Amino acid sequence: MRISGRASGSDVLVIGGGIIGLVTAWRAAQRGLGVTVADPAPGRGAAQVAAGMLAAVTELHYGEQMLLGLNLASAARYPAFVAELEEASGRDTGFRACGTLAVALDSDDRAHLRELHALQERSGLESTWLSGRECRRLEPMLAPGVRGGLRVDGDHQVDPRRLASALLTACERAGVAFRRTTAERLTVAGGRATGALLGDGTKFAADQVVLAAGSLSGRLAGLPPELVPPVRPVKGQVLRLTVPPAYAPFLSRTVRAVVRGGHLYLVPRENGELVIGATSEELGWDTTVTAGGVYELLRDAHELVPGITELPLTETLAGLRPASPDNAPLLGPTALPGLLLATGHHRNGVLLTPVTGDAMADALTTGELPEAARPFDPGRFGPAAPAPVLQEQPV
Repeated sequence: MRISGRASGSDVLVIGGGIIGLVTAWRAAQRGLGVTVADPAPGRGAAQVAAGMLAAVTELHYGEQMLLGLNLASAARYPAFVAELEEASGRDTGFRACGTLAVALDSDDRAHLRELHALQERSGLESTWLSGRECRRLEPMLAPGVRGGLRVDGDHQVDPRRLASALLTACERAGVAFRRTTAERLTVAGGRATGALLGDGTKFAADQVVLAAGSLSGRLAGLPPELVPPVRPVKGQVLRLTVPPAYAPFLSRTVRAVVRGGHLYLVPRENGELVIGATSEELGWDTTVTAGGVYELLRDAHELVPGITELPLTETLAGLRPASPDNAPLLGPTALPGLLLATGHHRNGVLLTPVTGDAMADALTTGELPEAARPFDPGRFGPAAPAPVLQEQPV
């Protein structure tokens, strides 16, 4: 219920305006809650770097079967989700139901891909093993040395930049308010979260606070030490190239590969952009684009698709993924009444956007997570130690 008589306040304060914070705000506003988002640049952040693969099947890793269920649930919601979002915002999200091809270039990588295929089959997932020749029939630009691959017709893509822009517009149209400043400190009174002190000096009151600040979620001052989310930044460097009309179609679908044991992806957009990524580096808050990172990505991409070196290189970026100890998100209410988390999505933030929005709206209106999201309760790690001070960063 809305608290009246406040000079500055809202039913819900969402700290963080990335795609997770924005989808939480949008869905909460649709439920009739008054929502404010605190972020100096909403719609920016990790979404500007992410490739946007909706890869519930090809992203499957050993030991992450619990996360698989959430990924599949969110992937199934994507077509209806983007249709609703595009109608609400009047903006295109770049969603493409194009499928994914995962390939291997040598015998070791082929064996790894075979093991992944077996795991997918044991998990009841749909994927088809192809010979190298069959892979090249699907994607003629692939190198002759491709030894085999997996065709996954259900793993699609979306453009995270367009997705963030659409969510921002949908929030504005739904009545979400924006405070374009940082949240400096969580305020607590009477044993519950009551809002936040903002960077502009405002003490902003809220019935409920959602901490959705990505890799910075553990840096918010005022959090009880035992409730600091165990989220760390994992650096990823990404390249963007342009496919001139004369080279089109260059690739018809997302192509993933294991090259010398390292993971690589190429994501072709309908607008001619080609995204290549991504490194995975445990370097704290560093977001420097390095010559080594660019070289490794181009070297591996060239080995996979030799014609890649003929394309213009238009952008190099580095961003930070918010990673939790088990690579799964922290969703829902915490032990501090009034404080909820929506963070730690690591490499699946874009994929998990629809299911996160729905789960957080349920938690904000009923106090409970839906069944599919309950395994990702923030309390599953037990009392947390404060995050290490790597570098001062605003939230």
